Amino acid sequence: MSSNVSPVDPDAFATLRPRLFAIAYRMLGTRADAEDVLQDAWLRWHQADQAALQSAEAWLVTVVTRLAIDRLRAAKTEREAYVGWWLPEPLVELDERTPEAAAELAGELSVALLWVLERLSPEERAAFLLRQVFDHDYDEIAVLLGKSEAACRQMVHRAAERLQQERPRFEVPKDAHQRLVARFMLAARSGEREAIKDLLADNVQLVGDGGGKVPSFMKILRGAHRIANLYWALWKKNPGRVVYRMAQLNGEPGLLRYVDGRLESAQAFVTDGERIVAIYAVRNPDKLTGIPLMQ
Repeated sequence: MSSNVSPVDPDAFATLRPRLFAIAYRMLGTRADAEDVLQDAWLRWHQADQAALQSAEAWLVTVVTRLAIDRLRAAKTEREAYVGWWLPEPLVELDERTPEAAAELAGELSVALLWVLERLSPEERAAFLLRQVFDHDYDEIAVLLGKSEAACRQMVHRAAERLQQERPRFEVPKDAHQRLVARFMLAARSGEREAIKDLLADNVQLVGDGGGKVPSFMKILRGAHRIANLYWALWKKNPGRVVYRMAQLNGEPGLLRYVDGRLESAQAFVTDGERIVAIYAVRNPDKLTGIPLMQ
């Protein structure tokens, strides 16, 4: 991928920042880690001999990707010790001019994708993202990762196969996705257990991330009856105190759930167009701090 950014353009970093953020966030899954990588890259950019660079974009993408790989290797150890399931920090779209919205425009950003990407090695993840999301040529990826072109092709192929096995995709128009999530929200906030169940696929699964900070499920919950009961029980236990709001989570329709005015979870949904097949509920309060309080 190339751009019109001059290698000696003093504003090159600012111009490329949305793209660099998009790469770093997809690699790392948290805003803070992505911003740390961009800060490190910015320092290196200002220490570099910019006039000697053939391409500011190629140099910065390389630096950001390699920094993200190093940080992800370190994070892997932390995530292995994480309490329960680890889900990415959700990006909630509030202003189309934000880096988060720009990241969305650069390619798929879904919570479901990032959940499965955690199964890949850091270099596999980088190769897959650069090729499948950011449309880099294999020769560019080879140079960036310091590997042969054949090795990069193999990494991308293996990663794509693994993602297909663990995450079957459904081509669902965004408006259909939004209508289904809106119907689910209406059923959940009114405690209509059968209506909730009817919107869930029989084999639906729910992945919760409490991070040991709040109660959450240590196993993946499966089945429409069980998950419908979960939403109904929360409504019954907290009459009049549970509020749902539609939001764009990582570029897709999702829900923010508040209990007593406090943000309790951010929920992303996968649908086949007719029913919900997966729910990813981020409850770890550390991952919700970037979402504004309910007005």
